Amino acid sequence: MQNVLAASLLSLVCLQADIAQAQPTSPAVRPALTISVAKPQWLSMGVTIRANGNIAAWQEASVGSQVGGLRMADVRVNVGDVVKRDQVLAMFATDTVLADLAVQKAQEAEAIAALAEAQANAGRARSLKNSGALSAQQISQYLTAEQTAKARLEAVRAQLQVQNLRLQYAEVRAPDDGVISARQVSVGAVVPVGTELFKMVRQRRLEWRADVVSEELDRIRVGMPVRVHPASFGKEATPLMGKVRVIGPTVDMQARTAVVYVDLPRIENDTPVVRAGMFASGEFELGNTRVLTLPQESVVMRDGFSYVFKVRDTARVSQVRVEVGRRLNTRVEILKGVEESDVIAESGAGFLNNDDAIAIDSTQSPTTSVAK
Repeated sequence: MQNVLAASLLSLVCLQADIAQAQPTSPAVRPALTISVAKPQWLSMGVTIRANGNIAAWQEASVGSQVGGLRMADVRVNVGDVVKRDQVLAMFATDTVLADLAVQKAQEAEAIAALAEAQANAGRARSLKNSGALSAQQISQYLTAEQTAKARLEAVRAQLQVQNLRLQYAEVRAPDDGVISARQVSVGAVVPVGTELFKMVRQRRLEWRADVVSEELDRIRVGMPVRVHPASFGKEATPLMGKVRVIGPTVDMQARTAVVYVDLPRIENDTPVVRAGMFASGEFELGNTRVLTLPQESVVMRDGFSYVFKVRDTARVSQVRVEVGRRLNTRVEILKGVEESDVIAESGAGFLNNDDAIAIDSTQSPTTSVAK
């Protein structure tokens, strides 16, 4: 009986062994993706205030007519011409002015002669004042005639000066160095005094008028550097470097913004093209701070949130939500969610899911350097 029981047990053990050999072994877990990884780096990143606004002329001078009733004889400049101070921009016909000037010169000669006669009569009257040859009334008349002749000569000379000024103002000259921005006169036109003939941008200086929200005004200082990106610039173009000249004294009651005036550098050769009236964006540079950054490829946007994938020791990844800040070239500031010691998936992060198994590219090692 014992022999039968032992044989049965031996048969059962052999059967279990056969069953175990017949069952397939579970396969090893295969990685979902081969990726490269990166470690967070500390970088120095500038703190900025972004704003939008328009480019305008620093000062736009209006060149008007100082004489009236004259015909425009010559216009020597056009829109876009660069001019110097006192350069002749246009000329009025001076025929009538020269004729009036000749009349005034003749009247001056006549007044000089009349004054000489009055002075001679007054001199004789003074010498005969105590002789009784002339009455007091006659002496007074001669002296009064002398004063009247003097006043007449002064009036004629004043009119002569007016005609000389008209002749001088017949040449329209530039009040300052600059560039002509508008021309509103043509040859042959007869314009009244005070009519605007030209507009010019003084000294070819432009400024950026940035609209800054009132909450940010306390952080802006006069002389602060500003990077300005005019609308004509491409994405890769170097921005213009300006400086804050003045902060507007008032805040718009509707938009709650104030205008900050930023001086732009003078562009001598008109390259790149920057024009008054052009839209521009810019950043006020407040200083630099050290921030923790990751490559832009490591940050994945899903459902309106930013995520990264931390690599665990088990060669799996964990999806972690992070808060991002500014961008510097190809790197992104990480405000929350990542530590300096973490290893983060870089290439291929957009194809990963939480708890995916991964393999790290053997030709690439995690970035361990920390920017100073």
